Amino acid sequence: MTLIQEKIYLDNNATTRIDDRVLDAMLPYFTNFYANANSSHLAGLTVKEAVEQARWQTAELIQAKPNDIIFTSGATEAINLAIKGLANEKRKHIVTVITEHEAVLDTCLHLETIGYKISYLGVNKDGILDLDLLTASVTEETALVIVMMANNETGTLQDIKKIGEIAKSKEAYFLCDATQAIGKIPINVVDLGIDLLSLSAHKFYGPKGIGALFVSKKIKAKLTGQITGGGQQNSKRSGTLNVPGIIGLGKACEIASLEMEKDRDRITIMRDLLERELLKIPASFVNGSQTNRLYNTTNICFRGVNSENLILALQNISVSNGSACSAVTSEPSHVLKALGLTNENALSSIRFSLGKFTTLAEIELTIATVSELTRLLKS
Repeated sequence: MTLIQEKIYLDNNATTRIDDRVLDAMLPYFTNFYANANSSHLAGLTVKEAVEQARWQTAELIQAKPNDIIFTSGATEAINLAIKGLANEKRKHIVTVITEHEAVLDTCLHLETIGYKISYLGVNKDGILDLDLLTASVTEETALVIVMMANNETGTLQDIKKIGEIAKSKEAYFLCDATQAIGKIPINVVDLGIDLLSLSAHKFYGPKGIGALFVSKKIKAKLTGQITGGGQQNSKRSGTLNVPGIIGLGKACEIASLEMEKDRDRITIMRDLLERELLKIPASFVNGSQTNRLYNTTNICFRGVNSENLILALQNISVSNGSACSAVTSEPSHVLKALGLTNENALSSIRFSLGKFTTLAEIELTIATVSELTRLLKS
């Protein structure tokens, strides 16, 4: 078949292309406004004012208060700060889910080495957490409940509001990893009962290397900073602020709040077309929930086709066979295994994640190419 010359990017859950408007907002802070935001002179104060504007923009997107936002290098650092920062609590039990991101799972493994008990809860075939199981698992000894809003591999959405209520019923704190959901769906941390929320700018058209942790007012004093030094951000995260990144994060949040609904409608149509046509391939099926999920994501198993071989054969079409943080391994996805897939089917699955720069022509070309290549690889 004819080689595809055009590059088609369908791996937006791994990272996104930066929005031109975000880049334009950042550039002056590399050149004209390069002062340290913690300097007391006029140039520093000018930059600090821009940082506080970005803090407000970030808070506004999740209906929080600016003072509740701590800037980090990304969601992984935010998750580490949230979990390890509360490790001085008297309660020594954490409840989480086996389909969480490695940033959560690996940090919990660390806490097990220092005396914490971790309950790792399973999910059903759609990737949904059983709320009755969660209720039974959270006790008076539970310090923290950790559940992601949207799964990075399947897009599956959890009932965050009810999970928050369950955590609150036993006075446990609730950490929600919203890295995949941020910028795609409306989030109100107060209404959802979230105490801590992590996010990364590069998942919604902002720059890499910048993220944030929302910390509710009631537990802010209990959170211990993990990076010590200059005492920046009220000693919750020391170090010179990444000003251009922070400006980019704020701008990405502002754009998302204005354009989220429009993006959702257009991307949903393309995702549904892609999925509908690819499911015509014999022995293919969708992994995870087809009703409770992000509108940009479909994870499809092409039975009998090795996903690594398909990814290589696709050449200029970028897709994924798992989380970008663990896709370097040929081991089957822990998320797909948790849904009950065999090793063979997990290793035959591809995640397609669309973005606002995806076009209908790209989707149509992807459908034709994947359909042809799966036929060739099976034969």
